[in-house]
Parts: sequence; C-alpha cells; structure tokens
Amino acid sequence: MSINSNLLERHDSLEPTGREEKWRFTPLKRLGGLHLNATEVRSNTSTIFSGPSEGFSVRVVPASEVSPRSQSDDVIVARVRETVRDCTLVEVNRDAQVKDPIMLSRKNLGSAEFSRTVVVAKSHSQATIIIESFGSAILGEEIEILLEPGAKLDFISLQEWENDAIHLGRHHAILGKDSEFNSVTISVGGSLVRLLPSVEYDGPGGSANLLGVYFATSGQHLEHRVFIDHNVGHAKSRVNYKGALAGEDARTVWFGDVYIRKEAEGTDTYEMNRNLLLTDGARADSVPNLEIETGKIAGAGHASTTGRFDEEHLFYLMSRGIAEDDARRLVIRGFFAEVINEIPVEGIRDRLMKRIDDELVRVGR
Repeated sequence: MSINSNLLERHDSLEPTGREEKWRFTPLKRLGGLHLNATEVRSNTSTIFSGPSEGFSVRVVPASEVSPRSQSDDVIVARVRETVRDCTLVEVNRDAQVKDPIMLSRKNLGSAEFSRTVVVAKSHSQATIIIESFGSAILGEEIEILLEPGAKLDFISLQEWENDAIHLGRHHAILGKDSEFNSVTISVGGSLVRLLPSVEYDGPGGSANLLGVYFATSGQHLEHRVFIDHNVGHAKSRVNYKGALAGEDARTVWFGDVYIRKEAEGTDTYEMNRNLLLTDGARADSVPNLEIETGKIAGAGHASTTGRFDEEHLFYLMSRGIAEDDARRLVIRGFFAEVINEIPVEGIRDRLMKRIDDELVRVGR
C-alpha cells in the first residue's frame, strides 16, 4: 500500500497548535522548529553501520526506491517523507538466521536533520537490530519495519542522548502472516523525546510484543505514544512500558491506543503502563485506550498505575544492612530489570543500568 499523496500534503500543511488531541501533552516550543514548515532541516542518513555482514545488508539508497508502505497523519513524518532524499535500508536475507545483533549507531548529529530508515526482514528470517543514539541532536525520523511471512525480528531502540537533545520519531512495523516482532524502546536521555511506536498487520498469525523503559529527570519531557492497529483477524499484541521520574518538572507521557477493527476476529491483546514517582514536582500522564468493533475476540485489556516509591521495599532491604541509597537503587533496578533484561547484549544492559544510577545520583536519589 503506497502513501496517499493528497493525505500527506494535507497534513503536512497543518502545523500543530497544541490544541490537537495528539499534541496536547507536548510542549511545542521545545521541538526545535521540526514541526514548522518554515524551518529548514537538512536531509541526512545519520544511522551508521560498521562491521561484517552475513545474512543481511545495510546500504544507503534513494528514498524513491523504498516508498512508504504505511499511512501517517503525523506532521513530522510528513516532513521527513517530503525532505529525505536518501535513506538507510537494512535487509535480512530470506531464511537467514543472523546470530549476532546488527548494530546501528548515531552520535552528535550537529544541525537539525530529518532521517529515514527502512528495515525489511524477509520470509522466515531471524535477526536482532539495535539502534543506539548518543550525544546532542535535533532529529526528526521515521523508521519503517517490514516483516515478511514467518519472519522474526527483535528491534531495540536506545535513546541515550545528552540532556539538550530533541528527538521526534515514528517507529512503525508491518507484520506479515505468522511473523513475530519484539520491540524494546529505552529512553534515558534528551531534553524532549517524543516517539510513536506503532504496529499494523498484513496477515493473520502475527505477534507483536512492545516493551519500553523511560526515566525522566529534572526538566526532561519523555513521551511515548503507542498504537496497535489490529486490522486483520487472529493476531496478538502485548504492550508493557515502565517509567520512573525524579526531579523538578520531570515529565513523562504514555499514550497506549489499541484499535480492534470489526474484521479482526480472534484478536488477543493486552497493554500495561507503570510509572514510579521518586520525587515531588514530577508528573506522569498515562492514557491507555481500547477501541473494539467486534465482540469475537480472544481477549483484550489494559492497565495503568502511577505511584510513589514503595517504602516497604526500601525498609526490607535496609533491615538487612543495605545502605539507604544503595537500597533505593536496587529497588529501581528491579523495577526496570524485566524490560532491560530483554536486551541480548550484556554490555548494553550494564551501560543502561549505570546511566540510570548516574541520573539518580545527579538528582540526589
């Protein structure tokens, strides 16, 4: 399915005002002008791959060779598609079993830029792709992920930006028949990060598992808007995002929307969001939503919790001789471990936990 050009042009001409439902949580003044048509933003293939490739390829191709397969009414996506001339194409070969993670990285992007990446996991392939982001940036991006029938792909996105970075992105997966998509999204840096992880299905039997961790400290705004479009029957989805906040004006937004269309009989879905407030002055907004058009489903549900630090856990550890600061960090590590342990590279898991520890020290927790 190709993008409708009229739809793209219409939404590209409409700059958000902040009154729209999908923008009402977002401080537009902090977007670096990425949402404004008058702002000049360069096109750049900032995602870098290095190392041998066996069973897959990574190359830069003209954007015209990989036309978008999905529709979007997001103004950032529209500007990316209009601006980007070359994009990064990652292809996993048919039937390939790629054992080592495919590592992509970007760092210190300099001036504001738009970027587009397309990932294609061909039939019955299996691979893990990790995209790491470091340093300073003003970035608008689209990552489109296509799973052909029987493919299995683990996709891990790490936002470890410096505290002045701005990152607006859409990560959209299209799942073929009997394919499996596992996503882990980690946001532990940046001034403003707004990500749109989304999934649709191109055949029955597809399974999507979307996990996420975000940790906001003083002045940071971290926003994740998840959308699962159950547009075919007999598909499955699970969503589990965890967030923690510490420091004055730390702000997180999680929006989870699952749409079960009338033709999506046999759907099995559940979404969960949990937030942990570590200090006064922090705010977490959590909005789970289910829209169901058929009663012939296997199951559908959602849950959301936001609460203070559990002092009973802290007391339990301290009663066994663990210092208060160490005990507090252990509880927070345990809160995040369920998701972070899904990352297959031990060095990355350790690095993320250290980053969280460092942020806790910085805000005095």
